[in-house]
Amino acid sequence: MTTYTDKGEKPERGKFLRFHHVKFWVGNAKQAAVFYCDKFGLEPLAYKGLETGSREVVSHVVRQDKIIFVFESALNPGNEEMGEHLMKHGDGVKDVAFQVEDCDFLVKKAKERGAVIVKEPWIEQDSGGKVKYAVIQTYGDTTHTFVEYLGPYKGLFLPGYKEPLFRDPLLAKLPPGHLNFIDHIVGNQPDDKMVPISDWYQKCLMFHRFWSIDDKQIHTEYSALRSIVVTNYEETIKMPINEPAIGKKKSQIQEYIDYNGGPGVQHIALNTSNIIQAIVNLRARGMEFLSAPDSYYETLRQNLKRAKIKVKEDLKTLQELKILVDYDDKGYLLQIFTKPVQDRPTLFLEVIQRNNHFGFGAGNFKSLFEAIEKDQDTRGNLTVLTPERQGVPKAFY
Repeated sequence: MTTYTDKGEKPERGKFLRFHHVKFWVGNAKQAAVFYCDKFGLEPLAYKGLETGSREVVSHVVRQDKIIFVFESALNPGNEEMGEHLMKHGDGVKDVAFQVEDCDFLVKKAKERGAVIVKEPWIEQDSGGKVKYAVIQTYGDTTHTFVEYLGPYKGLFLPGYKEPLFRDPLLAKLPPGHLNFIDHIVGNQPDDKMVPISDWYQKCLMFHRFWSIDDKQIHTEYSALRSIVVTNYEETIKMPINEPAIGKKKSQIQEYIDYNGGPGVQHIALNTSNIIQAIVNLRARGMEFLSAPDSYYETLRQNLKRAKIKVKEDLKTLQELKILVDYDDKGYLLQIFTKPVQDRPTLFLEVIQRNNHFGFGAGNFKSLFEAIEKDQDTRGNLTVLTPERQGVPKAFY
């Protein structure tokens, strides 16, 4: 595991401030939004559709604290772009939006350095104010939208969005989710694509390496992964980039690539300041999580006796809730992962709480992988890798 302290040279202009929102392209935006509200505790924030004059695409926007998800579907037959995306990837993340300063400069710099600009900067406005956007291509069919507020914006979400058509009275009766902001968003890549993609972020967006780990450190009996985390200069946006490594059987990264039809967003980590209450409540709302074996907690107890830090939370409670613990000499983090949130074994979510710990759960990757492999096995996907899968040239078999 490597942590990088060199942030590089401060960009001369422009700034990436934070994650603004995540946009999902789904088959039925209304129902997808309801699922995330019911299971995760998000609530309707804004709407755009036929009733607001949007004739082609419907958008349901939901929020919990600083977490904003936008679910979009085509309204008419024959929307080839959205239709082909759904056919290839299934429901999933289309766009990860960043709030920025000086959108024009960031786009100009990215273009000079070889980035593909999907949509040059443009401005939208309504009675709430004025917002500038641009769209840039990243890995696979995923994009990044830059969002720049041109003065204070007083609207619900962004120009063109109106009040939700309906607010479900059931939501007020459910226990709160206690989720606060997007901690990081992970992108899965095919083998040998991790480094080029992390280099792209460093070159085109002026991000820097924050953390990395290789397959010597992250592996189980069957599979392995490599990961590089890139971040903006202020280190407010963290984007881990994963790839599979050769193992005896198909890794969960390769399973994702197969079912997603290529690279894409594998999971979104949501930060909480009270993970125990959050998971108690999310389980009560019917959210399904991966399960670590009791042996994990027996080993953890032994290891913590020799650790320089003390975990404040009750280990018995963490074990009952199946929350994982990772730590170093300065602090610790608590984390848990949902099962996939759609039928394809692609996108899932993570809930994470940090206590002076800025890693990504390297100490838990083995336990996480074993839990995912158990799940993979029930799907019939923990299969032996063929030579082609391992990237071995045909001449050698």
